[in-house]
Amino acid sequence: MLTFEKLTKSFGTKTAVDAVSLTIDRPMMVGVIGRSGAGKSTLLRMMNRLAPATSGSFTFEGRDITELRGRDIRAWQSDCAMIFQQFNLVPRMDVVSNVLHGTLNRRSTLATLFNLFPKDDIYRAIDILERLGIAENAAKRAEALSGGQQQRVAIARALMQDPKIILADEPIASLDPMNAQIVMDALRRIHEEDGRMILCNLHTLDTARRYCDRVIGMRDGRVVFDGTPDQLTTGVARDIYGAEADFSEEATSTDISVLNTARRARLETAS
Repeated sequence: MLTFEKLTKSFGTKTAVDAVSLTIDRPMMVGVIGRSGAGKSTLLRMMNRLAPATSGSFTFEGRDITELRGRDIRAWQSDCAMIFQQFNLVPRMDVVSNVLHGTLNRRSTLATLFNLFPKDDIYRAIDILERLGIAENAAKRAEALSGGQQQRVAIARALMQDPKIILADEPIASLDPMNAQIVMDALRRIHEEDGRMILCNLHTLDTARRYCDRVIGMRDGRVVFDGTPDQLTTGVARDIYGAEADFSEEATSTDISVLNTARRARLETAS
């Protein structure tokens, strides 16, 4: 369904994504891991056409997305929804209106200016919020919600687009472990129940193993690992992150039990 052919993005003399070639042949949940600066976010931004490719191409269902222009790009961005680390909500706007903004690509300019939404869209937005467990917050300002709740609003906004692909760029990087789990549970459930393809940039190995069907490791813009979660050993992770032999997965963990175990071990060592 989705194919990358030597997809490359350069900024001056720096190559952020270097000749990436991949095929994802069916809807699955794919984790993209690597240290900061590995090229993960740039790869997703090229997929969503927020950034043009320097060379190479990627196709979806036989269509070359890198060749799209103007209105066709906006149509593609409806099919390929993006979720960001910092939520990108309108803070002073109520939650349901933020969710309804997922329909902007298919609404007229006049309707957008006056914030006019069809009743069916409003009901659908509330249904999606209910599905994500936050419908009781529909009338609240987005800024009044916790970080985990705001990220679920962002997911709801993406679902309003009814996309074929959801791109999640570090969706749990700014969340505490409990909210990180809630958000990842929601994304996994959406994949399983809706059959949507999800590509999710992650820093944490335990999260990638727990939630993803396939894991892609990037280092210095290149794909250096492509396999199943079971194949993501500590040794492989050390190569992906360019770490030394004393590399510890605890440093990247969001699992509460792992963090508690590590904390107890440190306390015992100190005593």
